[in-house]
Amino acid sequence: MAIGMIQQYQFGSIIINGKEYHNDVEIRWDGQVLDWWRKQSHIIDLEDIERALGQKPELIIIGTGAYGAAKITEMAKQEIEKQGVELIIDKTEEAVKTFNIIKEHSKEEQGKEKKIIGLFHLTC
Repeated sequence: MAIGMIQQYQFGSIIINGKEYHNDVEIRWDGQVLDWWRKQSHIIDLEDIERALGQKPELIIIGTGAYGAAKITEMAKQEIEKQGVELIIDKTEEAVKTFNIIKEHSKEEQGKEKKIIGLFHLTC
């Protein structure tokens, strides 16, 4: 049984609302799913998160890959903090679970969804 918006993650693929993706993705609280390209595959820098920050989220969850190979720069972390956005960084499998849990809880508790964005690296 599917739980939450993201039904499944495994190395190299993710199923979101019944559709399978094989590239890194940005998932927004409103259900929008976008390709998430970075200048350097395993470095998450300021320019790689600017589009997400432009949506004025309350929370950004970053999945760093199956083995946590992707690293977020201090500059990117500082900019997220400066804008008052909460940040959670974890390996993608755990980040996906956290995304689903927070998305469901925010609806139940507040009656409105928390503005959450997930940035998920799908491979290493």
